[in-house]
Amino acid sequence: MHNRFLLLLGIWLLGFQASAQQQQSIWYFGGEAGLDFRKGAPEPLLDGKLSTYEGCAVATTSRGQLLFYTNGVNVWNRQHQLMPNGKGLMGSKSSAQSALIVPDPGSGNVFYIFTTAAEGTSGGMRYSVLDMTAEGGLGDIKRTNALLISPVAEKLAAVRHRNGKDVWVVGHRWNSGAFVSYLVTADGIVTKPNLSNVGSMHAGPGRNAIGCMKFSPDGRKLAVAIWREANRVEVFDFDNATGKVANPKAYKGFEEAYGVEFSPDASKLYVTSNGNGGGNAQVWQVNLKTGEKTAIGNSANRKIGSLQLGPDGRIYVAREDNPFLGVIQEPNAAGAACKYADDGIKLGGRRSKLGLPNFVQVGPR
Repeated sequence: MHNRFLLLLGIWLLGFQASAQQQQSIWYFGGEAGLDFRKGAPEPLLDGKLSTYEGCAVATTSRGQLLFYTNGVNVWNRQHQLMPNGKGLMGSKSSAQSALIVPDPGSGNVFYIFTTAAEGTSGGMRYSVLDMTAEGGLGDIKRTNALLISPVAEKLAAVRHRNGKDVWVVGHRWNSGAFVSYLVTADGIVTKPNLSNVGSMHAGPGRNAIGCMKFSPDGRKLAVAIWREANRVEVFDFDNATGKVANPKAYKGFEEAYGVEFSPDASKLYVTSNGNGGGNAQVWQVNLKTGEKTAIGNSANRKIGSLQLGPDGRIYVAREDNPFLGVIQEPNAAGAACKYADDGIKLGGRRSKLGLPNFVQVGPR
């Protein structure tokens, strides 16, 4: 009886974990490429209409049913049709994290689409409001391009507040050393951000605004890739009660640093770099306990881009104009034991670009 109870408990826990992961189980990215993780191992999706060089985001139900997706400019519904007002969002197909979708904590039918402009231009960081009850349940945009702050870098990340309901959305001002943290609540977006002046200035030529920002799975760390001329990544502590960013640690020597992602246990940080002008595409691992950095893989590509932790616990690597994604198969393992495969998964004839979908990090419960 005891063993049977433990077996049932294990099955229930697996089911709970699986349902928690379903909200990140459908990906659309690159040149009409996609992956479906709902059965565990990812399978290519060939029905997507999204085309983007870099940023993108996807919304699903808690059970993993597709709702809509966006490249920060256009929004497609679950039937892969453009929404009537789903055009002209002020993100950019060439912004590293052009879009991020945040469910309204007070409504199952309302979503906020946050966007960032490319290369620190005046479009800045904005949000649009999507109502899923419109258009017979297919959804439509009810408010478009409300300005939060301008200019900003191409960085956009979100994590659950410590209260388990609200969400922090974090960007970085351009020509500034300030992170901006916006709180999304059941009453709407608190449009006055919490500012954290910490770490490097994000400044210089507009191309320096390139690069991604990610929260660790536990929500306690925040990493940013700062493209040339800085060629570095920085890791910070994040207080998910106050939205404050603190305690910078810099790791240098990543030429054209672009993507960042934490291992599931948050002990390692992975970084993509391309060499000055491209042509030396490498995947790096930084041991956050020792500070040691290791090149764990060279890509046959001239350029690689975003890193994204999948629901299966593996980290996927965007390869420019390639029919395969790279895969870090054991990301908690140190050094070469993490097993990087350059031709990690085939995309069914579609091609990746530099971006992978951007999701809200659940963080601690």
